[in-house]
Amino acid sequence: MKIAVMGYGTIGSGVVEVLKINRDKIAKRAGEPVEVKYILDLRDFPGDPMEDKIVHDYQTIVNDPEVGVVVETMGGVEPAYTFVRAMLEAGKQVATSNKNLVAAKGAELIKIARDHGVNFQFEASVGGGIPIIRPLNKCLTGDEIIEITGILNGTTNYMLTKMTEEGADFDDVLKDAQNKGYAEKDPTADIEGHDPCRKIAILTSLVCGKQVDFEDIHCEGITKITATDIQYAKAMNRSIKLLASSKLVGDTYSCMVAPFLLPATHPLCGVNGVFNGIFLKGNVLGDAMFYGSGAGKLPTASAVVADVVDMVKHQHTNIYIDWVNEKMELVDYKASKNAFFVRTTSDRATVEAAFGEVAYVDAVVDGDVAFTTGTMTEEEFEKKSQQIVMVNRIRLG
Repeated sequence: MKIAVMGYGTIGSGVVEVLKINRDKIAKRAGEPVEVKYILDLRDFPGDPMEDKIVHDYQTIVNDPEVGVVVETMGGVEPAYTFVRAMLEAGKQVATSNKNLVAAKGAELIKIARDHGVNFQFEASVGGGIPIIRPLNKCLTGDEIIEITGILNGTTNYMLTKMTEEGADFDDVLKDAQNKGYAEKDPTADIEGHDPCRKIAILTSLVCGKQVDFEDIHCEGITKITATDIQYAKAMNRSIKLLASSKLVGDTYSCMVAPFLLPATHPLCGVNGVFNGIFLKGNVLGDAMFYGSGAGKLPTASAVVADVVDMVKHQHTNIYIDWVNEKMELVDYKASKNAFFVRTTSDRATVEAAFGEVAYVDAVVDGDVAFTTGTMTEEEFEKKSQQIVMVNRIRLG
């Protein structure tokens, strides 16, 4: 099987490396050898072992009948969408690690693939090297998934872990994450929660079979978490984690990305560093947990190559994925229910006048009044919190 790789950056070069490292195993599992014929990139790579495979025009791949599978690791929606669509329409199977593309165009590309008797697969778009999409599509199809809650971004998890272990400030750990290559020069997608937001949109779309737009999901990042918040978390025997969650409510879903204070007993509480964890609850299965490297060159490339092998084994057979372009209307974020940890400079009388009965937490900082609330809607909390001088609030998991 001749394949092409579009995008020779971190993940694309990782795919080429995995195909080389595990060449014999992959050939055995795929039923035939898998060989890279083209690498599409704007750049030239003089001296690279794959230098002679580099092409600059995607039509070269489109028009070559020998190429049966194409890997897309370019990132972004365009020109990736244009290129992937052209490949599928030319009868080529496509595997991608591109969460932006899948979140925006997943349902459409699945349909185009089905119409042309080929496959569009995207295991690596959520959770990097952790298998989650294939289990949802194949292993858990007898279940109704009631909840998916995950730590889906290694950068922010690394930063929160470092703040917890070292008592460091947000700005210092961000610089450290950038120096180590975990955070981009522009870290907005990570620290503001946009990256896990796209991932939970993809997972919810797969669970409900309809299009969940990430723009409809309430999204908060970790930029307001301080070293003082971490001290309170420790005092409460909890950890702060950026969670992306999707919960079945009636015939729709309540989705959110935000920091939560998790108790030590929560299965995601011990997921630290750059690792990811995904917690599932099924109506028959009960609880399940997926844990592993959520990013990185070779773990992500491993998931892409797994899709390639699957597609080589299923030539001329469309592997059905239940995800259509009909929009799923999510629960209004203001109607979703949570309990909250609150820091305020208002006195206890003012707090109780606003919230009624609360559980106080011993102050870590002079002048702070800290407490936890019962469960209430986001709208109720907003109204009540306007009656106090709020320093910060974090939801309880």
